[in-house]
Amino acid sequence: MRVIAKKRLIEFWGKNKKSKQPLAAWYYEAKKAHWKNPAEIKQNYKSASILKDNRVVFNISGNSFRLIVKINYKFGIIYIRFIGTHSEYDNINAEEI
Repeated sequence: MRVIAKKRLIEFWGKNKKSKQPLAAWYYEAKKAHWKNPAEIKQNYKSASILKDNRVVFNISGNSFRLIVKINYKFGIIYIRFIGTHSEYDNINAEEI
């Protein structure tokens, strides 16, 4: 899969040092993935939440951080929509961001 944009992850882990290793691990796993539908994501990420409009919420580092992506399965593209702490996530609408 192609992840757009890694820069957002790098900026976040620059501010939140504890997020670097788990976010980098997610990024490299996602790049290697060939997800065709949400069920394939759930096979490897049991705690991922599947939302409408092809959005997925990943719990990162024991749920310390939340990553919301929008996926275009047909073209194999993952768009990073949000990365933040659990408390920051509580202040947004994951289905609209």
